Amino acid sequence: MWEKIIALAIVVFSSPACLAGFEEDLVAAAKSQIGVTRIYDASYQRIDFPNGDVPLVRGVCTDVLVRAYRKLGIDLQLLVNDDIKIARGAYPKTWGLRNPDPNIDHRRVPNLAVFFARHGRSLPPENRNPDAYGVGDIVVWRLHSGVPHIGLVAAERSSAGTPLVIHNIGAGTQLEDSLFEYTITGHYRYRGLR
Repeated sequence: MWEKIIALAIVVFSSPACLAGFEEDLVAAAKSQIGVTRIYDASYQRIDFPNGDVPLVRGVCTDVLVRAYRKLGIDLQLLVNDDIKIARGAYPKTWGLRNPDPNIDHRRVPNLAVFFARHGRSLPPENRNPDAYGVGDIVVWRLHSGVPHIGLVAAERSSAGTPLVIHNIGAGTQLEDSLFEYTITGHYRYRGLR
């Protein structure tokens, strides 16, 4: 009897509908920041660990994802910090730090890209195919200035059929038609299941 119940639970909770609920919840958590996070502020700040955050009114592109995942019980600050300790060689050495820094490591796009590649699903970066991007997908871009940027794919689409993205590129958290505005360098799905 219990075997049948467990088997049914595995089927139900691993179904596409259940996983789709995760992505919808993730996007809703990101969208809840629109109008709340109004300031782009990349300054270094000491924050609590784990579950630390800068004031909600301010943040950067990575904070949109960190806050959205945290609302679903997934603390990227803790996970990235732990992963850097385990696989330091996989992470960029750009900042010259000898030890992980829980105040900032999860707020750096290159670190999140490595984390999502290691623990999520890496997908090919399609620079012109809107159908390649699903709700809740994570996209990493290289801006025209060369700076990396990250955002989350929403369910809404533009009149041309391009998925909109939720990100903070300088004016606070926004829902915008900018998926193909910059060069896409990374495309991931991460549900916190691995």
